[in-house]
Amino acid sequence: MKLATRINSVLPTVDGDILQAIDLVSKVDGITSVDLNFPEHFEQYTVSEVSNKLQDTGLEVNGLALRFRKHFINGELGNSKIEIAEDALTLCYQAADACRDLNGKVITLWLGYDGFDYPFQIDYPKVWNQVKMFIKKVADYAPDLKISIEYKPYQERSYAFIDSIGLTMLMVNEIDRENVGVTVDYCHMLMKRENPAYGLSIAAERNKLFGVHINDGYGQHDDGLMVGTVSFMQTLEFMYYMKKGHYESAVYFDTFPVREEPLAEIQQNVEMIHEINRLIDSVGMSHIENVISKNSAIEARHLFLQFLQSVNPIVTTK
Repeated sequence: MKLATRINSVLPTVDGDILQAIDLVSKVDGITSVDLNFPEHFEQYTVSEVSNKLQDTGLEVNGLALRFRKHFINGELGNSKIEIAEDALTLCYQAADACRDLNGKVITLWLGYDGFDYPFQIDYPKVWNQVKMFIKKVADYAPDLKISIEYKPYQERSYAFIDSIGLTMLMVNEIDRENVGVTVDYCHMLMKRENPAYGLSIAAERNKLFGVHINDGYGQHDDGLMVGTVSFMQTLEFMYYMKKGHYESAVYFDTFPVREEPLAEIQQNVEMIHEINRLIDSVGMSHIENVISKNSAIEARHLFLQFLQSVNPIVTTK
C-alpha cells in the first residue's frame, strides 16, 4: 500500500524547511510517498533541489496540490476578474511542469476560494462554465497527468462552488476528459453529510477515483483527526470500497497534529490503516460483499462483531 502524509504537519518543527521536513517524514516506517503543495513548498528551494532530496530519501512524489493564496481570495478559476482567473490557470500550468520534473502523477485542484458568501453575489452559470473551461485547459495542457478535483462543502467560503461528490462528478462529466477525476477527502465528506464509502464508490465505479485523503472528524469542521479515531466503522467501510475499487495510488494522511508530536501522529495513522486493511482481509472481501447483499441491519451489526473478534489483543494475561 502506497502511503503519503501531510508535509505541513512537520514543517513547524524544522522552521519551515521543506528539505528537512522531507528527511523527517522519510524516517516514518511505512510512508512511501509525498504530496507537495505548489507553489508553497518550492519557495525556498528549486524543483531540482527538492527532487534530489526525495531521491536521497527514497520517497516518491504522488503529485502536487495547488495552493491558491490571498491573490485569489475572491475566486481562483472562477474569479470574476478574468485576469486573476488566468493567473490561477498559469499557476496550474506551472504545477504541471513541476509535477513532471518530479515524476509525479496527479495535480490536485482544491478551489477553496471559488464560491460565495451571500445571495446574489455570483452568476452561477457563468462561474460554472468558466471553471469548466479552465479545467479543460489544464487537462489539455497536461494529458499525461491526472487532474483531480478535490471538493469541500465550505471553508474558505461559506459555500464552496464545487461542494459534493454529485457536483464534482457533474463537472467531471461535462469537462469530458479522460484525465480529469476526483479526490475524495474523508473529513470533507463528513462535513457535507455524505457517507464517505458511498461517495468514494461513485467515483471508483466510473474509474474517476484519482485521489484519496483519509482522516477523521465530527462533521462540522475539517478536524483532520487521526484515522479511525471517531468514525471507525465508517472508516472500515470506506477502505472496503477503496479495495473493491482497486485503488492503487497513494492514500494521503490529511491529518493536523496540533498538540501531538507530528511523527508519532503519522506513525499512528500508518499503523491504523494497516490494521484496518488486515481486519478487512481477515473477515474477507467476499464475506463482506455477501453481508451487504442481504440488506440487513442485523447482519451488518453482526459483521461489526466479527471485525471486533478479529482484533489481535494488545494486552494478554497469563
